[in-house]
Amino acid sequence: MLTRKQHELLMFIHQRMKESGIPPSFDEMKDALDLASKSGIHRLITALEERGFIRRLANRARALEVIRLPESMSPGLAQGRKFTPGVIEGGRSGEKRRPPVAGNDQDAGGSISVPVMGRIAAGVPIDAIQHQTHSISVPPDMISGGEHYALEVKGDSMIEAGIFEGDTVIIRHASTATPGEIVVALVDGEEATLKRLRRKGDSIALEAANPAYETRIFGPDRVKVQGKLVGLIRRY
Repeated sequence: MLTRKQHELLMFIHQRMKESGIPPSFDEMKDALDLASKSGIHRLITALEERGFIRRLANRARALEVIRLPESMSPGLAQGRKFTPGVIEGGRSGEKRRPPVAGNDQDAGGSISVPVMGRIAAGVPIDAIQHQTHSISVPPDMISGGEHYALEVKGDSMIEAGIFEGDTVIIRHASTATPGEIVVALVDGEEATLKRLRRKGDSIALEAANPAYETRIFGPDRVKVQGKLVGLIRRY
């Protein structure tokens, strides 16, 4: 499963290869995805390579090769299509989108259906949250009112808060949070992470619950709260 940014970059590379036979440059990819720096492109390419969608070829300029496309797409689907960057809320275009939480419906057994929006990093931030993948059933007493979604945890930076890799966290959609709360934070409109929110003067600090990770401090305009942790589901 790809994040939106990974999917967008893959299709941009694929389309450029179809048109010219030459992969786009890092600057072209950066501009196409409206990223602030090429470091974000390096991360996306590494993720696509690890997932088996592209291959980097040694000793060649612009040495990228598209190996496969997502199974839900045909190779020609990207032709003539413009892909617009998007995240759950906010972004450089100022567009705001909320998770599709209309699925917070109570089933016959009394549990609540909550959409799973992909993975969230409890460690170094990964690319912003992807589209809904599936839904899970959540006990009603875990839902405190409002809109909710779920995320699968990747990483170990919140282990001292009892959050481990592979856990599923339940998030109540919110755009603000009280210092000390664990939140889903979107950094620079591109990367999402699960951290404890702190304030450092006018700046925002994203604090890990693992001494191996440093607290990261950002200007207030660089971080948007996407929601607050309200519950956790773990399978043994």
